[in-house]
Amino acid sequence: MIEKYKYSDITGKIIGGAMEVHKELGNGFQEVIYQRALAMELGLQNMAFSREHEMPVFYRKEQIGTRRVDFLVEYIISVEIKAITILEDVHMAQAINYLEAYNLEIGLLINFGSKSLQFKRLINSKFKNQIES
Repeated sequence: MIEKYKYSDITGKIIGGAMEVHKELGNGFQEVIYQRALAMELGLQNMAFSREHEMPVFYRKEQIGTRRVDFLVEYIISVEIKAITILEDVHMAQAINYLEAYNLEIGLLINFGSKSLQFKRLINSKFKNQIES
């Protein structure tokens, strides 16, 4: 992990935990299996997290529904998990869309479905710091 990235200490621990899960389980399981295993790894690292965290979705400042993010870690990092053969642009767009909808600055997209663990660090370019706004 590159130290200059914001929250690299947290994202590094999450990715490290995901690597442990993939090393132990390999690929081929359903997403929920990887979610449970990653929850165990995050717990072992004493990280604060919520699994399947329900977040509101707004349109023109009005709540129009909710969506569950796979993990919300340390109250600031969104983690979306996939268990598919190949990550595609649509998965990246979806994860970035969630960051924007939830006004989270940093997220991870992790794919356990390929032979080697795949992960992408995502940055919300539209992030609005609540303190500054």
